[in-house]
Amino acid sequence: MSVTGRSSSITNAFINAIIPVIEPTEAEELEALQILGMSPDDIRCCYCGDKSTEWDHLRAIISNQEPTGYITEIANLVPACGKCNQSKGKSYWRTWMEGNAKLSPKSRGITDIEERIARLSAYEAWREPKKIDFAAVVGPEMWQRHRTNWRSVLDLLKASQELASEIRNLVAKAG
Repeated sequence: MSVTGRSSSITNAFINAIIPVIEPTEAEELEALQILGMSPDDIRCCYCGDKSTEWDHLRAIISNQEPTGYITEIANLVPACGKCNQSKGKSYWRTWMEGNAKLSPKSRGITDIEERIARLSAYEAWREPKKIDFAAVVGPEMWQRHRTNWRSVLDLLKASQELASEIRNLVAKAG
């Protein structure tokens, strides 16, 4: 276990802290499920068909340690199982579904991938998701302050890891 191994979690926390969350209305949720061919009584992973355990961002909200501009709202959320959500990560959904990534629908042998892709394509075309240029909205000075705070936390993680390694070596020699 390393302290610096948590840097992606820190990055995600910094970006998720600024991403708006717009709760869907019941009507929006029902419409979304209808487009995906699902009933509210039996919500399934849109990628593989297993029982849904969470909502996945269809379009990634983070890429290359930066916000993509997409936010958490119904036009960017689909029901998913944990296996698919974790495996897909920030990949484009269709490329991932048809690819050989561990736990992708193709690699798991999901037989109705083309039908699922058609429903997801219809969902993607349903309505344009909101996209925000965060730096432009808050201004360059505030955006830079946010980025500086994030970088300071990552630098402190690195320094903490170096100190932890020194301590571990001293303890190992004493033991």
